[in-house]
Amino acid sequence: MALLSTPAGDLGALLPSFSLPATHGGMVSSEDFKHSRAVLVIFMCNHCPYVIAVQERINGLAKRYLDRGVTVVGISSNDPAYKTEDSFENMKIRARELGYVFPYLFDESQEVAKNFGAVCTPDPFLYALHDGVFKLVYRGRIDDSWKDAKNVKERDLERAMDSVLTGQAVSSAQIPSMGCSIKWKA
Repeated sequence: MALLSTPAGDLGALLPSFSLPATHGGMVSSEDFKHSRAVLVIFMCNHCPYVIAVQERINGLAKRYLDRGVTVVGISSNDPAYKTEDSFENMKIRARELGYVFPYLFDESQEVAKNFGAVCTPDPFLYALHDGVFKLVYRGRIDDSWKDAKNVKERDLERAMDSVLTGQAVSSAQIPSMGCSIKWKA
């Protein structure tokens, strides 16, 4: 397991276009979010202990913010040849078992992860709607306790989401997320 931290986000960058298969069936496209106020894309997977520790928190964010206009999307770009736990079939099982209320998408070609510049799991990207386009406003950690939800004191991602929804600027002081490296194909 290679531990990585995310680089600083290219704040203001546009949401990359994508269309990927979803664990609940069908395809999900970035075009599907045009009625959202914000889009949170989190690169994640099934096997990473950092993701496993926060997967219920991610689902909780999706539940709390869905009716407020924030679309949450999880994307796994890991090569399932590295860990079969990250196969599309196993993604479907995880999404069903945990009752994910957000689309969990499979980036088999890994092109979407490359277009975003994703490097690890979890790697959250929050885009806010500005003048009809989604622009990156946050790329950082979910909170200050990746391992134990009971120890969370700072909810960085949630604070950024609240700022977007109240029309306030998101602080550019963002602490990187950390997690397992994306498992790239050879």
